[in-house]
Amino acid sequence: MLLRRIGICPNAYYQYLKHAKSEYHQTKQRVCARIKQIYHELGGIVGHRSMKVFLARENIFLSKTTVHKYMNQDLKLHCVCRKRRSGYKKGHAHKIFPNLLQQKFLINGSIRFNCTIIDLYDCSVVASENGKYITSELAIRTLNKAIHASKCDSTQLILHSDQGSQFTSLEFTNYCSSQSITQSMSRAGCPYDNAPMEHYYNTLKAELVNQYNFQTDEELNRAIQEFAYLWYNQIRPYSFNQYMTPFEKRFHTPIRQWCYKDA
Repeated sequence: MLLRRIGICPNAYYQYLKHAKSEYHQTKQRVCARIKQIYHELGGIVGHRSMKVFLARENIFLSKTTVHKYMNQDLKLHCVCRKRRSGYKKGHAHKIFPNLLQQKFLINGSIRFNCTIIDLYDCSVVASENGKYITSELAIRTLNKAIHASKCDSTQLILHSDQGSQFTSLEFTNYCSSQSITQSMSRAGCPYDNAPMEHYYNTLKAELVNQYNFQTDEELNRAIQEFAYLWYNQIRPYSFNQYMTPFEKRFHTPIRQWCYKDA
C-alpha cells in the first residue's frame, strides 16, 4: 500500500534491495579477503584492534566491532598470542630483582638475555642487544649503542631502570657519570614503575619469542633486530600512541627520557 501510495512499483523496490545487498556482500567479501591476507602475512599476531589500523592505512575504514565480527565470527581468525596476565601481586620489599626466569631466550637449551632501551616519548626502541650473561658489560654496550644511534646530547638524558645489579654496579654508574647521564630507578619489587619496558618485553615474548625456536645466535639476533627496529618501531600500531607507530609519533623534544631493562 505504501509503495502504491508513493508511486513505486513493488518489483522495482525489491530489485533495488537485492542489488544493494549484493553490493554489500561483494564489498564484505573483498574486505574479508584482505583481512585474511594481512592476518597470515603477519603470522597471526594481530588482533581486531590492530587489524582496524592496518585496514585504515589502505583506506578501508570500519568500526572496531565490525572488524571483530569479520575476523572472529566470519573468518574464525584469532590472535595467536597468549592472553595477558590478569592483575599483579606486589612482592615483598626485600625482593630487589625482577623475575628474570621469564625474560630469557633459549638457543638449543642455553640461555640468552636481551637488553633494550626505549624512548619514553614515543616508546620506540633506541637500542637492543643480546648476550649470554647479564653483566654490566652488556648494559654498557647497549647504552653506548643507544647514545651513538640517537646522536643526542647525553647531558639531557634521564635513564630509568630497575634495581638490577648490572645497573647499580660501579662500572655502569661510572659510565653514566662519564656521559653526564642522570640515572633513575624503580622501587623494589614494583614493576609498575618500569611499566613501558614491561609492556615491550611482554609484546616481544608474545609476538616473537614464544612463536619460534631459535637454533643459532645469528638467527636470534636477526629476529630481535627486525622485530625491534622494523616491526615495533615502524609498522606495529601502538595503543599508547593512539594506534600510531612509534616513528609516526616521533617529534623533537628538548629532554629525552629513556627506560632500560635487562631480560
